[in-house]
Amino acid sequence: MKILIIGSNGFIGSHCVKYFITKGFEVFQADVTESLETNFYKIESQNSDFSLPIKEHRFDVCINASGSAHVGFSFENPSRDFELNVVNVQKILVAIRDFNSDCKLINFSSAAVYGNPQSLPITEHSSCRPLSPYGFHKLQSELLLTEYHNFFGLNTCSLRVFSAYGPRLKKQLFWDLYLKALKNDEVSLFGTGKETRDFIYIDDLLQIIDLVIQNSPFQGSIYNVANNQEITIAEAAQVFLKEFSSEKKVVFNGEVKVGDPNNWIADMGKLKIYGFEPKYNLAIGIKKYTEWLKEQE
Repeated sequence: MKILIIGSNGFIGSHCVKYFITKGFEVFQADVTESLETNFYKIESQNSDFSLPIKEHRFDVCINASGSAHVGFSFENPSRDFELNVVNVQKILVAIRDFNSDCKLINFSSAAVYGNPQSLPITEHSSCRPLSPYGFHKLQSELLLTEYHNFFGLNTCSLRVFSAYGPRLKKQLFWDLYLKALKNDEVSLFGTGKETRDFIYIDDLLQIIDLVIQNSPFQGSIYNVANNQEITIAEAAQVFLKEFSSEKKVVFNGEVKVGDPNNWIADMGKLKIYGFEPKYNLAIGIKKYTEWLKEQE
Protein backbone atom coordinates (compact mmCIF):
# COMPACT_ATOMS: atom_id res chain seq x y z
CA MET A 1 0.00 0.00 0.00
CA LYS A 2 1.33 3.46 -0.91
CA ILE A 3 0.85 6.28 1.63
CA LEU A 4 1.66 10.01 1.65
CA ILE A 5 2.25 11.66 5.02
CA ILE A 6 2.07 15.46 4.94
CA GLY A 7 3.72 17.08 7.96
CA SER A 8 6.05 14.09 8.20
CA ASN A 9 8.61 15.85 10.41
CA GLY A 10 6.10 16.83 13.10
CA PHE A 11 5.11 14.98 16.26
CA ILE A 12 2.30 12.83 14.87
CA GLY A 13 3.62 12.76 11.31
CA SER A 14 7.07 11.43 12.25
CA HIS A 15 5.51 8.64 14.29
CA CYS A 16 3.24 7.80 11.34
CA VAL A 17 6.27 7.50 9.05
CA LYS A 18 8.01 5.01 11.32
CA TYR A 19 4.82 3.05 12.02
CA PHE A 20 3.78 2.57 8.40
CA ILE A 21 7.29 1.74 7.22
CA THR A 22 7.34 -0.97 9.87
CA LYS A 23 3.93 -2.16 8.59
CA GLY A 24 5.43 -2.58 5.11
CA PHE A 25 3.76 0.42 3.46
CA GLU A 26 5.54 2.35 0.71
CA VAL A 27 5.84 5.66 2.56
CA PHE A 28 6.26 9.09 0.96
CA GLN A 29 6.83 12.22 3.02
CA ALA A 30 6.10 15.94 2.62
CA ASP A 31 6.99 18.82 4.93
CA VAL A 32 8.13 22.43 4.99
CA THR A 33 11.50 21.50 6.52
CA GLU A 34 14.37 19.95 4.61
CA SER A 35 15.11 16.23 4.73
CA LEU A 36 17.62 13.82 3.21
CA GLU A 37 15.04 11.01 3.29
CA THR A 38 14.15 9.28 0.04
CA ASN A 39 10.62 9.78 -1.29
CA PHE A 40 10.50 13.22 0.33
CA TYR A 41 8.82 16.34 -1.04
CA LYS A 42 9.67 19.81 0.22
CA ILE A 43 6.56 22.01 0.59
CA GLU A 44 6.93 25.79 0.66
CA SER A 45 5.65 27.27 3.92
CA GLN A 46 4.11 30.25 2.10
CA ASN A 47 1.80 29.75 -0.90
CA SER A 48 2.11 26.00 -0.40
CA ASP A 49 1.37 23.59 -3.26
CA PHE A 50 0.65 19.93 -2.52
CA SER A 51 -0.05 18.82 -6.07
CA LEU A 52 3.40 17.52 -7.14
CA PRO A 53 3.57 14.29 -5.08
CA ILE A 54 -0.11 13.60 -5.79
CA LYS A 55 0.49 14.12 -9.53
CA GLU A 56 3.48 11.82 -9.57
CA HIS A 57 2.13 8.87 -7.55
CA ARG A 58 -1.09 6.93 -7.07
CA PHE A 59 -1.51 6.94 -3.31
CA ASP A 60 -3.92 4.66 -1.51
CA VAL A 61 -3.93 6.89 1.58
CA CYS A 62 -2.91 10.46 2.38
CA ILE A 63 -2.52 11.54 6.02
CA ASN A 64 -2.46 15.28 6.64
CA ALA A 65 -0.59 15.80 9.90
CA SER A 66 0.48 19.33 9.01
CA GLY A 67 -0.87 22.65 10.21
CA SER A 68 -0.84 24.59 13.45
CA ALA A 69 -1.85 22.92 16.71
CA HIS A 70 -1.51 25.81 19.12
CA VAL A 71 -4.56 27.57 20.57
CA GLY A 72 -2.56 30.58 21.73
CA PHE A 73 -1.05 31.10 18.28
CA SER A 74 -4.53 31.18 16.75
CA PHE A 75 -5.39 34.22 18.90
CA GLU A 76 -2.10 35.93 18.07
CA ASN A 77 -2.24 35.22 14.34
CA PRO A 78 -5.69 34.01 13.26
CA SER A 79 -4.96 34.61 9.57
CA ARG A 80 -1.94 32.34 9.57
CA ASP A 81 -3.78 29.72 11.61
CA PHE A 82 -6.62 29.82 9.07
CA GLU A 83 -4.15 29.37 6.23
CA LEU A 84 -2.46 26.39 7.88
CA ASN A 85 -5.59 24.62 9.10
CA VAL A 86 -8.19 25.49 6.46
CA VAL A 87 -6.65 26.81 3.23
CA ASN A 88 -3.99 24.11 3.07
CA VAL A 89 -6.59 21.39 3.66
CA GLN A 90 -8.61 22.74 0.74
CA LYS A 91 -5.48 22.69 -1.44
CA ILE A 92 -4.84 19.06 -0.55
CA LEU A 93 -8.45 18.17 -1.36
CA VAL A 94 -8.24 19.88 -4.76
CA ALA A 95 -5.01 18.07 -5.59
CA ILE A 96 -6.56 14.72 -4.67
CA ARG A 97 -9.72 15.51 -6.66
CA ASP A 98 -7.70 16.51 -9.73
CA PHE A 99 -4.97 13.85 -9.74
CA ASN A 100 -5.77 10.91 -7.42
CA SER A 101 -9.50 10.82 -6.69
CA ASP A 102 -9.43 7.27 -5.25
CA CYS A 103 -6.99 8.26 -2.49
CA LYS A 104 -8.32 8.11 1.07
CA LEU A 105 -7.64 11.35 2.99
CA ILE A 106 -7.26 11.36 6.77
CA ASN A 107 -7.10 14.87 8.22
CA PHE A 108 -6.26 15.63 11.83
CA SER A 109 -8.91 17.76 13.47
CA SER A 110 -9.10 18.44 17.21
CA ALA A 111 -11.34 18.07 20.23
CA ALA A 112 -11.09 21.88 20.33
CA VAL A 113 -14.13 21.87 18.01
CA TYR A 114 -16.28 20.87 21.03
CA GLY A 115 -15.35 23.70 23.41
CA ASN A 116 -17.12 23.14 26.72
CA PRO A 117 -19.56 20.27 26.12
CA GLN A 118 -23.01 20.33 27.69
CA SER A 119 -22.64 16.72 28.83
CA LEU A 120 -19.99 14.02 29.17
CA PRO A 121 -18.74 11.81 27.66
CA ILE A 122 -18.40 13.65 24.36
CA THR A 123 -19.70 11.78 21.33
CA GLU A 124 -19.06 12.66 17.71
CA HIS A 125 -22.63 13.99 17.64
CA SER A 126 -22.09 16.41 20.54
CA SER A 127 -22.59 20.09 19.70
CA CYS A 128 -19.53 21.97 18.50
CA ARG A 129 -18.89 25.29 20.28
CA PRO A 130 -15.21 26.16 19.78
CA LEU A 131 -13.53 28.48 22.29
CA SER A 132 -10.74 29.64 19.97
CA PRO A 133 -9.97 30.51 16.35
CA TYR A 134 -8.03 27.23 16.26
CA GLY A 135 -11.15 25.27 17.18
CA PHE A 136 -13.24 27.10 14.58
CA HIS A 137 -10.61 26.49 11.90
CA LYS A 138 -10.45 22.78 12.66
CA LEU A 139 -14.25 22.64 12.41
CA GLN A 140 -14.07 24.39 9.05
CA SER A 141 -11.52 21.82 7.84
CA GLU A 142 -13.99 19.07 8.75
CA LEU A 143 -16.71 20.79 6.73
CA LEU A 144 -14.34 20.91 3.75
CA LEU A 145 -13.81 17.15 3.96
CA THR A 146 -17.59 16.64 4.08
CA GLU A 147 -18.03 19.01 1.12
CA TYR A 148 -15.49 17.21 -1.04
CA HIS A 149 -17.01 13.85 -0.21
CA ASN A 150 -20.58 14.98 -0.91
CA PHE A 151 -19.92 16.92 -4.11
CA PHE A 152 -16.80 15.30 -5.58
CA GLY A 153 -17.00 11.77 -4.19
CA LEU A 154 -13.68 11.91 -2.35
CA ASN A 155 -12.91 9.44 0.43
CA THR A 156 -12.42 11.61 3.51
CA CYS A 157 -12.17 11.23 7.26
CA SER A 158 -11.49 13.59 10.19
CA LEU A 159 -9.86 12.54 13.46
CA ARG A 160 -10.78 14.69 16.47
CA VAL A 161 -7.67 14.27 18.58
CA PHE A 162 -8.00 15.01 22.29
CA SER A 163 -4.79 15.30 24.36
CA ALA A 164 -2.14 13.30 22.50
CA TYR A 165 1.34 12.95 23.99
CA GLY A 166 4.51 10.91 23.70
CA PRO A 167 8.16 11.10 22.62
CA ARG A 168 9.01 14.04 20.30
CA LEU A 169 6.14 16.21 21.59
CA LYS A 170 7.51 19.67 22.39
CA LYS A 171 4.38 21.59 23.36
CA GLN A 172 1.31 21.46 25.60
CA LEU A 173 1.00 20.37 29.24
CA PHE A 174 3.78 17.83 29.72
CA TRP A 175 6.36 19.80 27.73
CA ASP A 176 5.42 22.90 29.73
CA LEU A 177 5.89 20.93 32.97
CA TYR A 178 9.26 19.68 31.74
CA LEU A 179 10.61 23.14 30.90
CA LYS A 180 9.40 24.65 34.18
CA ALA A 181 10.65 21.74 36.30
CA LEU A 182 14.13 22.17 34.86
CA LYS A 183 14.33 25.70 36.29
CA ASN A 184 12.10 25.76 39.37
CA ASP A 185 11.31 23.66 42.41
CA GLU A 186 7.75 24.98 42.29
CA VAL A 187 5.95 24.62 38.96
CA SER A 188 3.06 27.02 38.30
CA LEU A 189 0.19 26.13 35.97
CA PHE A 190 -2.99 27.89 34.86
CA GLY A 191 -6.37 26.93 36.27
CA THR A 192 -7.37 25.14 39.46
CA GLY A 193 -6.07 21.66 38.65
CA LYS A 194 -9.63 20.30 38.67
CA GLU A 195 -9.99 20.72 34.92
CA THR A 196 -9.98 17.37 33.12
CA ARG A 197 -8.59 15.97 29.89
CA ASP A 198 -8.66 12.67 28.03
CA PHE A 199 -5.03 11.79 27.27
CA ILE A 200 -3.97 9.38 24.53
CA TYR A 201 -0.46 8.03 24.06
CA ILE A 202 0.96 8.25 20.55
CA ASP A 203 1.10 4.48 20.00
CA ASP A 204 -2.63 4.19 20.74
CA LEU A 205 -3.27 7.04 18.30
CA LEU A 206 -1.34 5.12 15.62
CA GLN A 207 -3.48 2.06 16.34
CA ILE A 208 -6.56 4.22 15.66
CA ILE A 209 -5.21 5.47 12.32
CA ASP A 210 -4.55 1.89 11.24
CA LEU A 211 -8.05 0.77 12.26
CA VAL A 212 -9.62 3.73 10.42
CA ILE A 213 -7.73 2.90 7.22
CA GLN A 214 -8.96 -0.68 7.44
CA ASN A 215 -12.57 -0.06 8.48
CA SER A 216 -13.85 3.47 7.83
CA PRO A 217 -16.25 4.09 4.93
CA PHE A 218 -14.48 7.45 4.41
CA GLN A 219 -17.75 9.30 3.83
CA GLY A 220 -16.71 12.53 5.50
CA SER A 221 -16.46 10.32 8.59
CA ILE A 222 -15.54 11.73 12.01
CA TYR A 223 -13.93 9.92 14.95
CA ASN A 224 -12.90 10.87 18.46
CA VAL A 225 -9.28 10.00 19.19
CA ALA A 226 -8.83 9.54 22.94
CA ASN A 227 -8.65 7.00 25.75
CA ASN A 228 -12.14 7.25 27.31
CA GLN A 229 -10.54 8.18 30.65
CA GLU A 230 -11.11 11.51 32.42
CA ILE A 231 -8.03 12.71 34.33
CA THR A 232 -7.61 16.00 36.20
CA ILE A 233 -4.75 18.28 35.26
CA ALA A 234 -3.55 18.06 38.87
CA GLU A 235 -3.40 14.27 38.67
CA ALA A 236 -1.67 14.34 35.29
CA ALA A 237 0.91 16.82 36.60
CA GLN A 238 1.62 14.63 39.63
CA VAL A 239 2.08 11.54 37.46
CA PHE A 240 4.55 13.47 35.32
CA LEU A 241 6.55 14.96 38.20
CA LYS A 242 6.71 11.63 40.01
CA GLU A 243 8.48 10.16 36.97
CA PHE A 244 10.57 13.17 35.97
CA SER A 245 11.51 14.94 39.21
CA SER A 246 9.65 13.78 42.31
CA GLU A 247 10.93 16.58 44.58
CA LYS A 248 9.20 19.24 42.49
CA LYS A 249 5.86 20.73 43.53
CA VAL A 250 3.01 21.94 41.29
CA VAL A 251 0.77 24.89 42.13
CA PHE A 252 -2.20 26.33 40.23
CA ASN A 253 -2.69 30.08 39.82
CA GLY A 254 -6.49 29.92 39.40
CA GLU A 255 -6.39 31.92 36.15
CA VAL A 256 -8.39 30.62 33.20
CA LYS A 257 -6.22 30.36 30.11
CA VAL A 258 -8.04 31.76 27.07
CA GLY A 259 -9.34 29.03 24.78
CA ASP A 260 -9.00 26.23 27.33
CA PRO A 261 -12.03 23.98 28.04
CA ASN A 262 -13.05 22.81 31.51
CA ASN A 263 -13.76 19.11 31.27
CA TRP A 264 -13.23 16.50 28.57
CA ILE A 265 -13.76 12.77 28.25
CA ALA A 266 -14.47 11.14 24.90
CA ASP A 267 -16.94 8.44 24.02
CA MET A 268 -14.92 5.94 21.99
CA GLY A 269 -17.80 3.68 20.97
CA LYS A 270 -17.35 4.15 17.21
CA LEU A 271 -13.73 3.02 17.25
CA LYS A 272 -14.33 0.21 19.74
CA ILE A 273 -16.57 -1.32 17.08
CA TYR A 274 -13.45 -1.40 14.87
CA GLY A 275 -11.54 -3.15 17.66
CA PHE A 276 -9.80 -0.25 19.40
CA GLU A 277 -8.44 -1.07 22.84
CA PRO A 278 -5.95 1.38 24.38
CA LYS A 279 -2.70 -0.28 25.44
CA TYR A 280 -1.20 2.61 27.43
CA ASN A 281 -2.56 4.18 30.59
CA LEU A 282 -1.19 7.56 31.70
CA ALA A 283 1.41 6.10 34.08
CA ILE A 284 2.95 3.88 31.39
CA GLY A 285 2.77 6.57 28.71
CA ILE A 286 4.35 9.23 30.93
CA LYS A 287 7.15 6.85 31.91
CA LYS A 288 8.01 6.39 28.24
CA TYR A 289 7.75 10.14 27.58
CA THR A 290 10.01 11.10 30.51
CA GLU A 291 12.56 8.49 29.43
CA TRP A 292 12.69 10.24 26.06
CA LEU A 293 12.98 13.68 27.71
CA LYS A 294 15.93 12.54 29.80
CA GLU A 295 17.65 11.22 26.68
CA GLN A 296 17.46 14.75 25.21
CA GLU A 297 19.42 16.33 28.07
